[in-house]
Amino acid sequence: MGRPTTDQSAGVEVSVVLPAYNEAETIESTVETTLRTLSRFLPSGTYEVIVAEDGCDDRTPELAEAMAAADDRVRHFHSDRRLGRGGALEHAFAAAEGDVLVYFDTDLATDMKHLEELVERVRSGRYDVATGSRWMPGRIADRPTKRGVPSRGFNLFVRLLLGSSIRDHQCGFKAFSREVFEELRDDVEDEHWFWDTEMLVRAQRAGYRIDEFPVSWTPKGDTKVDLVRDVFGMGSQIVRTWWQLAVRPRITQRVALVAGAVLTVLAVLLMTQYLDFGAVLTEMQQADPVLVGVAALVYVLSWPLRGVRYRDILEELGFEERWTFLTGAVFISQTGNLVFPARMGDFIRAYVVKARRGIPYPSGFASLAAERVFDLLTITLLAGIVLVGYTVTGQTAELAETVVGAEGAGQVAVGVAVFVAVAALVAVTAIVASAQSDRNLAGSLVRRASSDSYAEFVAGIVERFVDDLQSVAGTRRGFARVGLSSLVIWTLDVVTAMLVLQAFDPGLATVELVSVSFFAVSVGNLAKVLPLSPGGVGLYEGAFTLLVIGLTPVGYPVAIGAAVLDHAVKNVITVVGGYASMLGLNVSLTTAVEESRDVRESRDGETAELD
Repeated sequence: MGRPTTDQSAGVEVSVVLPAYNEAETIESTVETTLRTLSRFLPSGTYEVIVAEDGCDDRTPELAEAMAAADDRVRHFHSDRRLGRGGALEHAFAAAEGDVLVYFDTDLATDMKHLEELVERVRSGRYDVATGSRWMPGRIADRPTKRGVPSRGFNLFVRLLLGSSIRDHQCGFKAFSREVFEELRDDVEDEHWFWDTEMLVRAQRAGYRIDEFPVSWTPKGDTKVDLVRDVFGMGSQIVRTWWQLAVRPRITQRVALVAGAVLTVLAVLLMTQYLDFGAVLTEMQQADPVLVGVAALVYVLSWPLRGVRYRDILEELGFEERWTFLTGAVFISQTGNLVFPARMGDFIRAYVVKARRGIPYPSGFASLAAERVFDLLTITLLAGIVLVGYTVTGQTAELAETVVGAEGAGQVAVGVAVFVAVAALVAVTAIVASAQSDRNLAGSLVRRASSDSYAEFVAGIVERFVDDLQSVAGTRRGFARVGLSSLVIWTLDVVTAMLVLQAFDPGLATVELVSVSFFAVSVGNLAKVLPLSPGGVGLYEGAFTLLVIGLTPVGYPVAIGAAVLDHAVKNVITVVGGYASMLGLNVSLTTAVEESRDVRESRDGETAELD
């Protein structure tokens, strides 16, 4: 292809981006067809074609580079790593020169006779966004069943959940004005197949003028959409966008607090239908205050250890901080978990260490992930040891009968705990095996499911997590320090509950008191892992009560009273320590929540460059 001379004085008005992944067989003909079609209705020098080559492992980069060198109208966007289709489009549009930004699939499934219609709809100023459609009357599209059925389902859900008026969100034939792209690019979070759908939905919400018109479309080759992975992946993106656009704006701090209060009142009212709370309150009033006070002191002693453990974790990641500051950060984050849903406190801790000590968000999240892994391992270990003891003493059948025969919150809590424990053991086993292997088994398993960019993105996250965990627990010294402190922390947590239970004078032998306390507290804390309620309130009490009643002769008034008082003691100490830490570190909980909502984990990888 000769290097034509073009008149650049008019300036580039239209930028066409061709997202390309391993398109060596067709990319040259696609670029030539695109240039030929554009030249029929646009003046020379007013358009450019950008090949957004997305981490290819074939000859596409060399071919694209050669075309860019031979023709001023062609540019090559190169990335050494997979960005995803949406990521490649976003980066190329950002570097494009035109005010009209166009893209279409490189297989040219949409008839190029429609390109002038597409471009002129936006270039003329009549519309801000234009998109082709394979589902409108007047279109010509032969859709195989394996493409047509999922596509119809996807578009139906987008229209129903996201309020879109577009019939075909996935057609790879779209044009945006520069204004729309610049206005919405930071709001669009998906980087793969859902990117353009999210752009269309957000453009409608922002009031931009959008035109959908019928096109002639013929399938070319085999689709690169993985029907299992991408259908579930895009389904999750629909739910995520619906939450962000329709739900989250309505959940103000006042709404959250009122909703929490209403749910709490309803729960209490429902519980009073089945339980004699008068008897529970009577038992709580008769509890030995000295033992309750000693229990509170024991629990207070566990907090400096949490700070020391967090210091050790960060030290293994290359950061040295004082345990006193880190104890305050842990206090604040745990208070956030009690106040806000969905474990927002974990994000708050990452914000605190970033804002006060400059620890990057990725390292903050990595340290939290490592801490959670050790917590799950320790709690599961404690529960497993006691369960072995029950098996040896012949109480397994009694335990199974208690759980199966129970109803309500207790059974749900135990079910959640079992699920979390099994999932934790499987995940940790896979991570440990992966960390000991040069091949990184966790990432390999993800890539085996699919080789597309979305799988590569997920595999990258898994591998970074494995690397971070290996940094913390990869040495005997690091594993021993963090593991031992985790064991002591959770033992103190159990001792706190044991002293509270003993304050009710349950009449249990020491061995029975110790064993049921370890088991009930471990299962109760496993139930709290899933963010079904702020601070796991209800789940912890349900599991604790069910197991104490099932494994001992203690009645429900004492069991419930002990569960409620134990959790109350721990939560009160957490809140007091949290607010004291906020004052000491000058941190606002609400500000931390707002700031942490915008946190995005930075991604490693080589910088993409535009040639």
